[in-house]
Amino acid sequence: MIEVREVTKHYGDKEVLKKVSFEIKENEIFALLGPNGAGKTTILECMEGLRKYDNGEIKLMGLDPDEVVKKGVVGIQLQSSSLPNHICAKDAMNLFCLWNGVAPRYDLLDTFELEEIDRKPYKAMSTGQKRKLHLALALAHDPKILFLDEPTAGLDVEARVSLHKEIRKLKQKGVTIILASHDMAEVEALCDRVAILVEGRIRKIASPSDIVLDVRRETIIKLRLDKELAKIPFSHVQLQEKTNGYVHFTTDNLLQGLMELLQYIKTNHYQLLDLSIDKPSLEERYIEIAKEKNAK
Repeated sequence: MIEVREVTKHYGDKEVLKKVSFEIKENEIFALLGPNGAGKTTILECMEGLRKYDNGEIKLMGLDPDEVVKKGVVGIQLQSSSLPNHICAKDAMNLFCLWNGVAPRYDLLDTFELEEIDRKPYKAMSTGQKRKLHLALALAHDPKILFLDEPTAGLDVEARVSLHKEIRKLKQKGVTIILASHDMAEVEALCDRVAILVEGRIRKIASPSDIVLDVRRETIIKLRLDKELAKIPFSHVQLQEKTNGYVHFTTDNLLQGLMELLQYIKTNHYQLLDLSIDKPSLEERYIEIAKEKNAK
């Protein structure tokens, strides 16, 4: 669906994109991650047709970004978006649909729970309401490709859950989604694959689960029992510490380690009061990659 081939971009003497290459499949939710200044916004804007690049090639559905935007198959929700203070949701929808040559999509106002405030001026809307409106407008012309830059920034928990639900529905409808976010939990929950951009170069592209496999620490199993655990050697877990009534074990094989502990607890008639598993996270691996300054 999208091909980025050795794209470079300079701002004056500073090279912000250094032969960036990746592909995005049809109907995929693909995330771009990177620290501030990594070039994330620049490559997004090049893909969206909002910024020119120096060298390389970008194709969306086989076309240049400018051509795709003109054909109306791309929807964009920018991180910093704004509308006139006094425009209301219904009038904004009318305006965007007129521009795109389609019938007004009032159903999207209903989908994003904006129908009750369709006459509320933009300046009086909450952050969540504004973000929902921007997404509704980005979808008004039924795009095949959707760019979302920090879509849930500033939203409360309920609004985030609602927006995640709608993003999943869009994937089910066949929309290809490119997501930029600093929220690692959001990326893990939504995305099929992730590209990590550091200092203008792609350092890693894989599924969130595959990236997490490279985290340089073991899984931690935390148990709380009704009595002190006898000190015996285990084969697949290692006792680390006892903190606030919990016993901490590490393991490099979660299934075998957990089975070994649970079998021991059952055989020796312990009562299991609580159990939690602290697995390596995407955020941990992202931080490791971002700090690898000398990586090629």
